Amino acid sequence: MKIGNITLPEQPLFLAPMEDVTDPSFRHICKEYGADVMYTEFISCDGLIRDGRKSVAKLDIYDVERPIGIQIYGHEIEPMVEAALIAAGAAPEMIDINFGCPVKKIAGRGAGSGMMKDVPKMVEMTRQIVEAVDIPVTVKTRLGWDEESKNICEIAERLQDVGIKALTIHGRTRAQMYTGVADWTLIGEVKNNPRINIPIIGNGDITSAQIAKEMFDNYGVDGIMIGRATYGRPWIFKEIRHFLTTGELLLQPSVSERVELSKRHLELSLRMKGDRGGILEMRRHFSTYFKGLPNFKETRMKLVTSNESEEIVDILNTISEKWCDYDFTSTIPDSVYK
Repeated sequence: MKIGNITLPEQPLFLAPMEDVTDPSFRHICKEYGADVMYTEFISCDGLIRDGRKSVAKLDIYDVERPIGIQIYGHEIEPMVEAALIAAGAAPEMIDINFGCPVKKIAGRGAGSGMMKDVPKMVEMTRQIVEAVDIPVTVKTRLGWDEESKNICEIAERLQDVGIKALTIHGRTRAQMYTGVADWTLIGEVKNNPRINIPIIGNGDITSAQIAKEMFDNYGVDGIMIGRATYGRPWIFKEIRHFLTTGELLLQPSVSERVELSKRHLELSLRMKGDRGGILEMRRHFSTYFKGLPNFKETRMKLVTSNESEEIVDILNTISEKWCDYDFTSTIPDSVYK
């Protein structure tokens, strides 16, 4: 599979851009577990233009992450073009336009999935960004604004016609937010449209290796993007790749393996964000890496309130000793192993 001049493996696996989750340290971990392509956390075009500290920091990318795209969002064309040029200056492999975020403060202003209510503006914004930068431009979007306006088939053709090199489709409308079940039917229709010749990447409810294979097989998508299922489970990329290759399921990582992963993740986070920022960034991950451990509340509270890296490492070592015999397979739904 190719996105512009970027060559990817067959059936590539993408890490979805997620605010306050897919920072450089988490992306690094996901890469180690087999993510083929990643995007930064989404970045406000206004924040980039105004040189906002938080927005500019999101431009930090590392060679180990490549190929990587920088995702931007906004509701006005000129600032988005300017932001795309700034982002391209950080030397990513791609610029991704966020036409999919359903959050009210973004979509309500006409950015993210809000742009689906103004398709001509969406297409014109995309056209101008494609013409402004000299690297591939990709788009992430949804099926439509609501049940009555699922216009992704039209949108896909029009975005392809103005030059995007790949399209990621989340199988929900904006009105659904993240509720209900992702509908891949229209994703399949876009992929099988004879007019479409760019890669189509499916997104939504990929929670197991079997489901990933099912979506590849049933809908013919070129790639799959995984978002919320990576919370506390970055090894899902390894699980999926192993299953696609061998048809066999991997066992869940043991407690000691999760502890070592947590230490590795903490080390990366401290190195990239400093002591305070690195520890704060890790708190959401500590809670999810050990989700399912019995009688874990008190220990979890210590993990997510400690401000000292040495103390955190001591707590992690205690977890490895106290729950050494726990089998995480028991916390995964039976359907995952059938």
